Amino acid sequence: MTSSQPLTSVPRPAGAVIVEADSVTKTFTTPDGRALPVLDDISFALAEGEIVALLGKSGSGKSTLLRCVAGLIAPSSGTVSYRGTPLTGANPGVAMVFQSFALLPWLTVQQNVELGLKAQGVGEAERRERALKAIDLIGLDGFESAYPKELSGGMRQRVGFARGIVVEPDALLMDEPFSALDVLTAENLRNELVGLWEGNEAPVKSILIVTHNIEEAVLLADRILVLSSNPGRIQAELTVDLPRPRDRNSPRFESIVDTVYDILTGREEAAAAAVEAAPAAAVVAARPAPTPTNTPLPDVSVGGLAGLLEILVARGGRDGLAEIADELSFEIDDLLPLVDAAVMLELAQVDGADIAVTDAGREFVAADILTSKQLFARHAAKHAPLVRAIVQALAATDGNTLREGFFLDLLRRGFSAEEARNQLETAIDWGRYAELYDYDRDDARLTLEPGAQKYL
Repeated sequence: MTSSQPLTSVPRPAGAVIVEADSVTKTFTTPDGRALPVLDDISFALAEGEIVALLGKSGSGKSTLLRCVAGLIAPSSGTVSYRGTPLTGANPGVAMVFQSFALLPWLTVQQNVELGLKAQGVGEAERRERALKAIDLIGLDGFESAYPKELSGGMRQRVGFARGIVVEPDALLMDEPFSALDVLTAENLRNELVGLWEGNEAPVKSILIVTHNIEEAVLLADRILVLSSNPGRIQAELTVDLPRPRDRNSPRFESIVDTVYDILTGREEAAAAAVEAAPAAAVVAARPAPTPTNTPLPDVSVGGLAGLLEILVARGGRDGLAEIADELSFEIDDLLPLVDAAVMLELAQVDGADIAVTDAGREFVAADILTSKQLFARHAAKHAPLVRAIVQALAATDGNTLREGFFLDLLRRGFSAEEARNQLETAIDWGRYAELYDYDRDDARLTLEPGAQKYL
């Protein structure tokens, strides 16, 4: 991409409202007819001259919300409006960039870029002129006749950008556009996107980006909407009042990253502080007692969890998550599921931007294999709701065995079929390591291990 990015620039003043969501709720129906709430009472506005990030963990409904804004799916209740008019179908003022690139493999780069214009009825000559201009803008001049299979991941996403901006939308909607790319390519494309935006070269008036990457949100956005999970609600809204390009190492940048991290890891005082800074923010109400559906298991292995705890102990028992991520060449977000698991099992605790191993965590790390299994069994049966529920159900059944379908049916009351399967797989992994129960994949049956009831 080419750009005339200034050395520094302040966020543009927000102008007229382009898209507004008012009390948007979205509930899907599971195959067995149960309601699956994904979004709950979401309200926000996207105005001209701003980049807004929707940030949340898996299960926060951020991609579903983006599709509601695009008019690809309708809210179950509430409204989405474009320029003051409620949507009744596809939003005429937006274009989308997808995580998976979504290019048609049998079309060339130019033909893929022209798709949106063709759908708008733009004539062939004008389509060609505008497509070639967009291709040049995003740095793919010379690849007009190439097919997607000939392009790298970064080049394919550039085609996705070109296809989005060529229709000159009021708002460009981006669904985790950098998450499928390697670290260096993603960083390069982020910087070029900022350059186009600040240089007023991209023919769009606003950008709404979905991400789970905290630093990405702080690097790109003027405002960050933090979503809670299951169902998604706006937990907090933060204003990023930093000039661009932004310095990751500046104290203010690090402070905002730490605040967002605190909110995502459940420190309610951090959310409250964000509300004081931005009164429009909303904080999640007091949490109910943990259950398998409102407290899902983080998708991590026991080995990965043990590795994090071992790193912490080697560092004296406490360190900043950002420092750990830097040393391992990970994003902070990549470590969040491990942190969530350690905190859930009370093997570690979060204090601001730091994570500290607990006495129980130290004991787990220092133990031999047999003892570590017993310690993990104790913590999982006590603090991991789904693991505990499985042990209780098996203990109450004649023969101490149940088919996996029993648990999947229960999980589908709060999760999609795919998410329910993932939750059960994680629980099976944890339970088998702890020798709480066994799983026969051929029979699709779980069986309680002798002595497991003592951990309840």
